[in-house]
Amino acid sequence: MACPFENDPVEEGAALLRGELHLRPERVIRPRIDVLAFPEHFLFERYRFTSQSIIYIHNLIRPYICNITNRSCALTSQQILCVALRFFANGSFLYNVGDAEHLSKATVCRAVRKVCLALKRLLPIFIVFPGHKPVRAIKRFPSVIGCIDGTHIPITAPSHNEADYVNRKFIHSINVQVHVD
Repeated sequence: MACPFENDPVEEGAALLRGELHLRPERVIRPRIDVLAFPEHFLFERYRFTSQSIIYIHNLIRPYICNITNRSCALTSQQILCVALRFFANGSFLYNVGDAEHLSKATVCRAVRKVCLALKRLLPIFIVFPGHKPVRAIKRFPSVIGCIDGTHIPITAPSHNEADYVNRKFIHSINVQVHVD
């Protein structure tokens, strides 16, 4: 004999009780994907890093970005890093990264902030001026001791190696940011 209920009677009863008691609907928790399971070309396209590079960066910043608890299915430190890397590589909005990773805008924002602060802690390890020379020997311009990638300064096309000075907008320029003491 066929069941008189189209749906499961327990589920229908639970839905009725939730409605009567004004309870929230059940949470739907989507399964998270393992990013490192994808092929290298996929990772490089979306995150601008290979799996080995992602693992290296993850090992460096894991203590600074891991969640204290796994309550309410919090993101793992590897997922936090991958969300931030996708945001950095993409140059898009938090909504776009969140939609691609099935996360909210707030979650993406927190992940990016955590990773930025963790990388900021590691700055002195990776960015150093030559320590064996005095600052006077390093200076080539008044009050300038180094340049970091920053802004394009238009220049006149040089006579030698002209193609080396063409930027992405097909204008001759030098890419610099000056630190003034």
